Amino acid sequence: MAEALIINCSPTAKSLPIRVGLREKTFARHGIDLLLVSTDNSREQRSGLARRDFHVVHVAVDNAIAMRDVDQLDVIVVMGGDSGMNEFFVQSHVASIADIRGGRLVVDAPDTAFALQAYKILEDQGLARDRDYQVVAIGRGELRIQAMRADKANTAAILNLPYSLEARRLGLRSLGDTTKFIGPYQAGSAFAMRAWAEAHREQLIRYIAAYLESLRWVLDPRNHQACADILIADLGTAPDIANETMELLRRPGFGLEPQAAIDEAGLRNTIALRASQQASSRLRDPREYVDLSYYTAALALAKAQAPFADPEHFETAEKEIAREKRHAHLSFRK
Repeated sequence: MAEALIINCSPTAKSLPIRVGLREKTFARHGIDLLLVSTDNSREQRSGLARRDFHVVHVAVDNAIAMRDVDQLDVIVVMGGDSGMNEFFVQSHVASIADIRGGRLVVDAPDTAFALQAYKILEDQGLARDRDYQVVAIGRGELRIQAMRADKANTAAILNLPYSLEARRLGLRSLGDTTKFIGPYQAGSAFAMRAWAEAHREQLIRYIAAYLESLRWVLDPRNHQACADILIADLGTAPDIANETMELLRRPGFGLEPQAAIDEAGLRNTIALRASQQASSRLRDPREYVDLSYYTAALALAKAQAPFADPEHFETAEKEIAREKRHAHLSFRK
């Protein structure tokens, strides 16, 4: 009998591997009866995971860091996903970051992930939160783009697929990929409460294996139209945006990471960014947040080859730290 598993993921293009796995019965073949749910914002994702409303959350890894650092909850990151596919969008009348002065930044939750990216980008251009611009917590991507469409006083937001493409159609202006401003960044991840993961180890391994198989299916160009059709049916995405989204999801270095691996430099930068923006966080070794044993076992089960399967890959080298400093403009300390 299949085991019930509740997964939380926002309704963006990043949820596509899960949606494919449901349609192709990949999860069922691995003995998992999967229910996919979503919430309006990442704060509800974090609190829902802590309450055991769901078992695994797919969201920016900064949320897991916040749960550990701020809420003192024992969560573990078990898989990566992507660098965010984030772009910094502004209203059409905004020519540069300086023009955001006096406006509003709309965010998901004000204390994690992409909001922190925006604060750092604006700070580096001399704009201070609450002095030069106001922060308005709106919720997930589709709610942020709705807010920008409804009111031009909502000046800026970070958006990703498919909403970044919709933003262009609405005449909003992209100031560029956020990694252009802040350097490498680990965004996409899957995490769970450690106690639950340890008690359901085999189930979690089978889930990750099924996810990896579904991810490969998504990234296979032969399945382009089938995936676009799912975006159209499930997210209400326009056909042209769905097709362009699929092209971008497969773009190396921008889209979905082919093995859902964790990028060490990106994760270190994410940790450093949080520490620079939130007094409640500090620089920590990435290994404090990650347990790759589930992922490693799942790779073998999914008959995949791991580019990042060995926990020793996290070993720090001076040249890596120096390179991260140059790219991220953040202070890394041992």
